Amino acid sequence: MNNTIYLDNAATTPLRKEVLDEMMPYLTDYYGNASSIYKIGLASRTAIDSARERVANVLGCMPKEIYFTSCGSESDNWAIKGYAMASLKKGNHIITSKIEHHAVLHTCQYLEKNGFEVTYLPVDETGMISLEDLKNAIRPTTTLITIMYANNEIGTIQPIKEIAKIAHENGIVFHTDAVQAVGSIKVDVKELDVDMLSLSAHKFNGPKGIGALYIKRGVYPHNFMHGGAQESGKRAGTENTANIVGLAKALELATENLDEKVKKLSELRDYIIDKIQSDIPHCRLNGHRDMRLPGNVNFSFEFIEGESLLLMLSMNDIAASSGSACTSGSLDPSHVLLSIGLPHELAHGSLRVSLGYQNTKEDADKLLQVLPGIVQRLRDMSPLYEN
Repeated sequence: MNNTIYLDNAATTPLRKEVLDEMMPYLTDYYGNASSIYKIGLASRTAIDSARERVANVLGCMPKEIYFTSCGSESDNWAIKGYAMASLKKGNHIITSKIEHHAVLHTCQYLEKNGFEVTYLPVDETGMISLEDLKNAIRPTTTLITIMYANNEIGTIQPIKEIAKIAHENGIVFHTDAVQAVGSIKVDVKELDVDMLSLSAHKFNGPKGIGALYIKRGVYPHNFMHGGAQESGKRAGTENTANIVGLAKALELATENLDEKVKKLSELRDYIIDKIQSDIPHCRLNGHRDMRLPGNVNFSFEFIEGESLLLMLSMNDIAASSGSACTSGSLDPSHVLLSIGLPHELAHGSLRVSLGYQNTKEDADKLLQVLPGIVQRLRDMSPLYEN
């Protein structure tokens, strides 16, 4: 594994040693239940309270507005189901987009089966929603808008501040799935004026199994987990102290000197994009060229199949993806790529490269060295290419 060039950071990221070091005492010496009043329990409570303050400091909010969850998917479920049920007397209409993560799409589809109405906004060829489409979709019964900050497959960044403004002008609560954005670009919830925001630690070199939901003061979604008084009575379950501490440390590390990191990754991203476009014919860059996550590269290659491409990259000790990690076992093409207008056969031939803080130009050069030959080899075996 040490020889593998890891280029799938949108799926998950390696745990940083500094994060593990800060977590370890709460897996060994300070293992007490944070709800207990003896010393090792109070040590856990103190660590959780400190972590909440640290996360709030990065996001620009109050500690009491941060609630720890098990992951980004739980945060999305809680925000959407919780607020939909809490505001049912006001209306039953939700607005989202066609390119959301399945944690949002499947949650909305569940609500549709239970009497709610959902509008799925289309996107253009770059993955952007239209603000005019959003305005036109609003009804008197609309209570919630949920639009992702940045897409996990094609990296397109949505105009979140403008969406929040439209929502609030119409008395509507706005949630954003910021799982891909937090730790990659600056996220200030007050500046954005969002009402709820989801994040997940393993996307910014923290541990798996821990996320958070920002809920603005005055917004009251119904509880998603019942059974205890943890998280100010909002989310039951014994707190995962070590992972909570790990989330806070990872977030601090990810966001220190953030402008410098964004510059580095953006330059590396653009280097890869430019070389692929110049060296490999019959390819298409997916996503917005400028409003894009710093580490995201997504291409579709004509006349090949994405899974074969990934297997051959793996044989060269390069780990990448053909789309969302959550759907890697599916034979269906990416709903995101179909939504931006790609035909099925082109959507099947996609490659997502997602860079992390640990990646170097040497990593990029290795990819760029082997990728053209792999694409050509696969095309040589394709009757479509031959014709």
